[in-house]
Amino acid sequence: MEATAVKGDLGRIESRVAEIIIEELKLEEVTPSSFERELDLVDELGIDSMDLTAVVLVLQDEYGITIDEDDYPQLKNLRSIAEYIQDRIQ
Repeated sequence: MEATAVKGDLGRIESRVAEIIIEELKLEEVTPSSFERELDLVDELGIDSMDLTAVVLVLQDEYGITIDEDDYPQLKNLRSIAEYIQDRIQ
């Protein structure tokens, strides 16, 4: 039941993913509401594979999903990560 409630709310997933990214990467002066949804995490934010792996581990625990390492390249911004999660929890 809980997954169904979350499924339809991409905005809520985006906000939670933003919180996780901010916390894991220790970003300052950024809030979930000010986090640019289309910001390229690698090219514009400069996160590396270790940072992404840390975020992915938290996301997997948070949402009870498995994110395959082959899928990492498509997790390029907040919006794509939230959509990926939404697809997995349906």
